[in-house]
Amino acid sequence: MSLFRLSDVSFGYDPATPVLHSVSLALEEGENLGILGESGSGKSTLLRLMLGLAAPDDGVIEADGSVLDITSRRRMQAHRRFAQPVFQDPYSSLDPRMRIGKALAEPHAALGLDGDVGQEIARVLQAVGLPQDSTARRPRAFSGGQRQRIAVARALIARPRVLLADEPVSALDLSTRVRVIDLLSDLSQEVTLVLVSHDVAIVAALCPRLVVLQHGRAVEAGATADILSDPQHDYTRMLLSSLPRLPRPEQETAR
Repeated sequence: MSLFRLSDVSFGYDPATPVLHSVSLALEEGENLGILGESGSGKSTLLRLMLGLAAPDDGVIEADGSVLDITSRRRMQAHRRFAQPVFQDPYSSLDPRMRIGKALAEPHAALGLDGDVGQEIARVLQAVGLPQDSTARRPRAFSGGQRQRIAVARALIARPRVLLADEPVSALDLSTRVRVIDLLSDLSQEVTLVLVSHDVAIVAALCPRLVVLQHGRAVEAGATADILSDPQHDYTRMLLSSLPRLPRPEQETAR
């Protein structure tokens, strides 16, 4: 059973201007999926639909074996345990007035999760490599990379089966990107990752399967290694030749 299955999904914020056109994809457990495309290709919109923040105009989204009905409060409560987001900007994803312990405790209470909240906070801080005394500090006390780790920890509180990450390193400096990518790689041993990115190298490093979006259409899909070595669509070839790539560690050190 697929974790997610999208069948001919179309969507537009304005009915006269569709953003997604008949997109189909499947996410299998343990097989990270990359969604690659330029700005405006519909990547983030697709992730919003998978999070249940909007419903498709046409087509069907199935998550965890059943249709995702965003009008059902009970269904959405279960979905928020099943799939959690990690957004692009670590500075805006945390309340600057709230201590980290409270920020991590919030989703535990909101989702009605079992287990001792203190133990769960300790678990997720350890998972993202942050000290336990982080709970007493506010976001301004942390670097951008540390804030993104806190955002990941907040998502992990729910013990989700899927992390939906929207350009999770694009707001970070190059050295910090590498560390956050390593973190996501480690976490993907336990949780399946959907990664939206415009960066070919990040997708290649984390995702064995790939969907390429152009103007809201899936123009190519399959094994990442096959697509990168032998792209079939002109748009994919253009992306591979022109989009920025994450420098290798030795390149970064030489700067």
